[in-house]
Amino acid sequence: MQYSKKVIEHFRNPHNQGRIKNADAVGQVGNIACGDIMKIYLKIKDNVIKDIKFETLGCAAAISVSSALTDMAKGKTLEQALAITKDSIVKDLGGLPPVKVHCSMLGVEALHQAIEKYNNKI
Repeated sequence: MQYSKKVIEHFRNPHNQGRIKNADAVGQVGNIACGDIMKIYLKIKDNVIKDIKFETLGCAAAISVSSALTDMAKGKTLEQALAITKDSIVKDLGGLPPVKVHCSMLGVEALHQAIEKYNNKI
């Protein structure tokens, strides 16, 4: 299984890793089949994602997807963040092995869940 240089870079030096105290919303998803668990924390002001962090327990692809996703969502409006797709994450990472593409779906699901929770609170 071959990972792109960008996947390896995000895995070795993940961006936005950690948690946000008093986050405005948290989304958490997991895949029982592969054991990956992904948590996305959001800090939102004026409908814009001001800060985003992740905690991921999983393979190199899952961690890389989380890192790339947070980079893509930071500074975006909630509507722009909801438009991020698994395909855009895979493309940003320079591709993923077909058996690992499901990891990109986990990231999108966690982000959407966090935004949905936030929208239901306001």
